[in-house]
Amino acid sequence: MPNMLQKNFSMIRTREELLNEISRDDPLRNIYHGWNEDQQNEFLDFCTGVKGVKILYDAFFKEVMDPSAVPERLNELLSLILNQKIRILNVLPNESPHIAEETSLVIMDIVVELENRSLANIEIQRQGYMFPGQRAACYSADLLLRQYKRIRSEKNKAGRKFSYRDIKKVYTIIFYDKSPMEFHQFPNDCIHRARHKTDTGLEIDLLQEYAFIPLDICRKILHNKGINSKLEAWLVFLSSDDPEWIIRLSEKYPQFRTYYEEIYMLCLNTEKVMSMFSKELQELDRNTVQYMIDTMQEEIDKQRQIIGERDAALLEKEADLAEKDQEIKELKAKLAQLQ
Repeated sequence: MPNMLQKNFSMIRTREELLNEISRDDPLRNIYHGWNEDQQNEFLDFCTGVKGVKILYDAFFKEVMDPSAVPERLNELLSLILNQKIRILNVLPNESPHIAEETSLVIMDIVVELENRSLANIEIQRQGYMFPGQRAACYSADLLLRQYKRIRSEKNKAGRKFSYRDIKKVYTIIFYDKSPMEFHQFPNDCIHRARHKTDTGLEIDLLQEYAFIPLDICRKILHNKGINSKLEAWLVFLSSDDPEWIIRLSEKYPQFRTYYEEIYMLCLNTEKVMSMFSKELQELDRNTVQYMIDTMQEEIDKQRQIIGERDAALLEKEADLAEKDQEIKELKAKLAQLQ
C-alpha cells in the first residue's frame, strides 16, 4: 500500500523498485553494502517516502535554492527574514578565510549582492559553532571590509573620489540545524535579529545587521502552533522532514509542492543521490569529530583557567604566609630585645 508521500507525489518509487535497481548495478550495490544497516534504512526511507527528505542535505538544498538558477526563492526567504523587499543581483565568490578552516560544520555558505548593492552572507551550519556571536561578528567585519576594498577599487579605476556614503549594509544570516546552547535559553523564539545602536537613541547607521535562526527550535515551536505565515512556511520547509508536515505545507502553500517535486525527481537518479548521500555521511562523521574537538578544547580551556586561578590563589596565599612568617620573626626579635 502506498505511503502518505507516495500518494501525494506519484514519482516516488517503492522500496522494492529501488532495491531492484541497486541490486542490478555492481557499483551501486557496492556503495549500498558499504553503509551500515541504519544508513541503508535512512537512504531507502527518504527515497521511498517513508520519511521526508532532509532539505538541508547539500544536494537537495542546492537543487531548490540555487540563487543563480532560481533567485526568486532566496529573494522571498531573505525578504521575509529581513522585513524588507530583497532582490539578489549577483552571487559573489566567497573569499572569506574562515571557509577553508571551518567547512566541516557548514552546509552552505554563499555571498550575494543585492539590488541596492548591499551584501548578504547566508550560512547554514549543521552543528552550531561555539562562540556564535564572536564568529558572526568576524564574518560580518570580513564582509564589510570586502565591500570597502571593492568600492575603493572601482572608484579608483573610474577616476572618481571614494565616499563612505557608497558603503552599503552587510547582512549576516545564519541558520542552525542544531543550534548552540545559548539559543535554547529562548525556546519560544525562531529568529533573533540584531543591529548596532546607540544608548541614547541617536540614529547612526553602523551598517552591520544579523539574523540568527535556530531551526531545531523553530521545528518544536511550529509543530506545536502550526503554520500561520509565509515565513513560518519557509522555516517548516527548511527544518522538518515529517511526512505529515510536508503534506500540510504543500496543501497550504502550493509553491512548496513544486520544490518537493523537484527533489523527488532528483531521487529518481539513483547513482547521483547515492553519491550525494555518501558525501553527507562523510560530512556527518567529520561534523562529529569536529564538534568533539571543539567541545574537548573548550573543556581543556576551562580546566586550564580553573587551574590557573587556583595557582594564582595558592601563590597569593603563599605570599601571605611568607609575609606573616616575616612578621612573626620580627615580633620574636622585638620580644627578645624586651626580655
